[in-house]
Order: sequence, then C-alpha cells, then structure tokens
Amino acid sequence: MEYRLLGRTGLSVSPLCLGAMMFGPWGNSDQAESVKIIHRAMDAGVNFIDTADVYSGGVSEEIVGQALQGRRDEVVLATKFFMPMDDRPNHGGGSRKWIIQEVENSLRRLGTDYLDLYQVHRPSPTTDVEETLGALTDLVRQGKVRYIGSSSYSGSQIVEAQWASRERSLERFVTEQPPYSILVRGIEEDVLPTVQRHGMGTLTYSPLAGGWLSGRWRKDAAGMPTSSARPSARFDMSSPANQRKLDVVEELALLAERAGITLIELAIAFVINHPGVTSAIIGPRTMEQLESQLPAAEVRLSAEVLDRIDELVAPGVTLNPDDNSYGAAELTAQARRR
Repeated sequence: MEYRLLGRTGLSVSPLCLGAMMFGPWGNSDQAESVKIIHRAMDAGVNFIDTADVYSGGVSEEIVGQALQGRRDEVVLATKFFMPMDDRPNHGGGSRKWIIQEVENSLRRLGTDYLDLYQVHRPSPTTDVEETLGALTDLVRQGKVRYIGSSSYSGSQIVEAQWASRERSLERFVTEQPPYSILVRGIEEDVLPTVQRHGMGTLTYSPLAGGWLSGRWRKDAAGMPTSSARPSARFDMSSPANQRKLDVVEELALLAERAGITLIELAIAFVINHPGVTSAIIGPRTMEQLESQLPAAEVRLSAEVLDRIDELVAPGVTLNPDDNSYGAAELTAQARRR
C-alpha cells in the first residue's frame, strides 16, 4: 500500500483510514470480531484509525484501545470530541471545560497516553474558535495531543480558524474531515481548494454515501430503504433528489462493471483519486465489508471513467442537499431572517 503525507505534518498515512463508528452497539456488538477487523486492516497496511468519543457512547474507543494493545505505535490514531455524551449540561461542545475533561476520558478508553490527532467533530455557532483552539493548544503543549483537526467545517470556517491560530499564536488545525463521495461532491467547490491552499490533510468520510454506493440499494431491489424505515430526508425514496440518486447508482454500477471493478471499489477509488484528499475513511461493520473495501486502495481510475462520473454528477454538485453536513445552520429560516 502506498502512503501519503498528511498535509504538512510529516506523517505518512494510508489512503484508506479505518473508521470505527460501527464498532460497538451502533453496529457490531461483537467486540472480539471488531478487534479482528481492526487487526486485519492493520495487517493489510492501513495505519490510520479514526473514531470518536460519541460512537456507541465510548464503546468504539474502548474496542480500538483493546485492538491496539501492543501495537499502538503502528498507527496514527485519531478521535473526535464535541457531540453530547449525555443530557447533562456542558457534556459536549467546544468549550475549554469540556475539552480538558473529555480528552482524559478518550485517553482512558483508548488505553493510550497521547492522541495523534484530536478533532472537533463539528463547528460550534456559540463558541469562539479561539476558545477551542486555546484549549487544544494546551493539550499539544502538555504532550497529550500531537496534532489537531476539524470536521465538517465550511470553507470560511476553515479560513477563520487558520487566521485565529496565526493571530493568537495558537496551534492550527492541520486536517479537515468532510463528507465526500460521487453523490456528495459539494466540497469540491470550496472546502477542498481551501484545505489545499492551507496545506492541510483531508480525511473524508462516507465514500459510499451512507450505503448508497455499496450496491445494496438498487432500483426494485429487496431491502430498499423506505421513508418509514429511514425517516431521514436522506433516505426518503419519494423525493425527486433520491430518485435521481437511484438513477445515477444504476449508471455507476454499469460503469464499474465495464471497468472490471466493483461499485464499492469505484466509489472509494474516486474519492482517493482527488489530489486534495489524503485518505478516505471506510467504516466496515463486518469482516466481509472490510474485504470488499480494501482493494480500492490499489485501483486507479482512467480519465474516461472519471469523465463519465463527471457527466453523471457534475463537479461540486451534491445530488441531494440533505446529504451535506455543513452549512445547514446558515440556511435555516432564522438565519435568513424570513
């Protein structure tokens, strides 16, 4: 497996990053199997693991910590904070109080005395970015965190954070973690060019678009999600945007077949083909899913295949705006004063 530099950190990471969201009650409750999946990925050359405190209420971090016993130095270990861990006040967010408290919990669950990458899971509309950066800077200086990053920030929020770091002499975000797939290309317009200009590494999540590009959901296929089974607008099959996505998936499946690869390999290879992407986060729940995703690291898409993808989904376009995980707050009626 070929490795890539993570921004300007000097760290070399695999083009596939193992996402641990599905390890624990949210996905695979068999901890022993989850550990085996992590070990298989590492043995295949994956040296980048991403989790978060909120995944399965901390169980994901515990499973990752168990898997890394005796192998901690083999990986670049990333986790995240921000999402509420319970319904008590101040048990979430980007405040100094919560960051200083929660990093200790993550370190304990992961069984390590330092984090390679500590990321803000989402931007906060109620917390000054200097507040968050100041607390994270202290953690870096204490040796508990090596690098810091952001997740689902808009282009302007990325720039604001970089400016604050420079003006206040604080540690800067060296990575950004946005959503990116063939069906969700919105970050190509602003986020990816912005992180490239600032020399940041990019680890993108959901390359299979929440399962849309896994081959599981096809027109007239059994097990097709319904609006009652998946109430989110992202899975409301009566919406024209999602009907368009189904049409595109059919065309992509044919394209993959003609290229001699699977739809999963096509989807992941598309993401890591972008020069602004360092690593794509894959989130297998089972060993079978992992094995279907690992070959994508070696796939190189031809110009003809990439051109056809651009015909199906234009660069910078997200077919269903509900799939974007950033910028939503700015588009609410309250924000527009309507």
